[in-house]
Amino acid sequence: MPTTTAVPIGIERNLLAAPQVARARVDVYSGVARLARTVWASEVRPAGTRPGAAVMICHPSANFLGHYALPGLAARGLAGIGLTTRYVGNDTALIMENCLLDIGAMVGHLRARGYERVVVVGNSGGASIVPYYQAQAESPSVSDPPGGGPDLTRAELPPADAVALLNAHPSRARLCTEWLDPAIVDEHQPFERDPALDMYDPGNGPPYGPEFVERYRRAQLDRNRRISRWAAAQLRAVEAPGHRPSGLDDLAFVVPGTTADLRMLDGAIDPSDRKVGTSLWGPPAVANHLPAGIGRCTTLRSWLNQWSVDHSLGDSLRWLPEVEAPVLVLSPTADPTVLPHMGREMYEAAVKAPREIVELQGATHYFEGRPDILDRALDALAAWVERAVGGAA
Repeated sequence: MPTTTAVPIGIERNLLAAPQVARARVDVYSGVARLARTVWASEVRPAGTRPGAAVMICHPSANFLGHYALPGLAARGLAGIGLTTRYVGNDTALIMENCLLDIGAMVGHLRARGYERVVVVGNSGGASIVPYYQAQAESPSVSDPPGGGPDLTRAELPPADAVALLNAHPSRARLCTEWLDPAIVDEHQPFERDPALDMYDPGNGPPYGPEFVERYRRAQLDRNRRISRWAAAQLRAVEAPGHRPSGLDDLAFVVPGTTADLRMLDGAIDPSDRKVGTSLWGPPAVANHLPAGIGRCTTLRSWLNQWSVDHSLGDSLRWLPEVEAPVLVLSPTADPTVLPHMGREMYEAAVKAPREIVELQGATHYFEGRPDILDRALDALAAWVERAVGGAA
């Protein structure tokens, strides 16, 4: 049974629990979490009522139990649902397809709880899994995910009624590639650098010339592929008979230098309203090496499944063309991470779906300090839910 706690007047918050598909692998440290086999979500809704539509906000690993949009959705007559996957707070061993199973478990639970319509929202990195989920729920096709994972053709994922993307980039693998530091020449020595490919060397810019940009982007792609080849070879070695303890089928490793996107220091590249010289984690040169950086700690299987640009299936641009449910893209203009062209690409990819796009002028990634812009975003989302699937009634 959900527990209920009081939040602002007229709104109630419930903790929801849905049964999770049994784990075949130890992919999180916590034995409590593994043995619970539970998908958790928070439900924020108008007190004493159950709206007709639940709007569930998803991300592969972020803790969305207290997501900033949930009270605002409830205030607009909707149920705001903040999902956590099994990988909450730790994406080291994340397998994208397991996130889809967790989404499916909660979609099914919401329907059993009485919600007639369920909208799934991919926020930030959530676009890597939400269109993928809906495509596989509508027409399952993936049976053997890269790095190992569940057979989605047998998962019976319940389709959502509509899909929205909020301040979202198309793919974690794409973002990782565009942020990889190509100046690193030795994966074990992050400060042994190639000065000809160092965006933090003032001799190279900013501003960065077209030749440097082209060479830099090519070197970033080369590094992603180099790591992928190494991870695949290491995985084959781990799987080889006699080369590991019985039962061991994966290994962890560290990826240095994962916040080195030229756009962070040069506003002329993919221009937008973003603040130049910063990232979501502070100065880019520091964030580039922070222990909590994106893709910093991973495993052989998870790298191939989540971060490898040539292997990962967690890519909205791959799956949006197959989605038939209504699609909304809410695209910020002042986000240092999610740039306006990313929203337009996702909108244009949704060729089968009734689709809409709203550019959120002045919106940063978390709407920090701008509740007025957040209100505009939630107004647009709520109005679209009403048009697309029917809202509170």
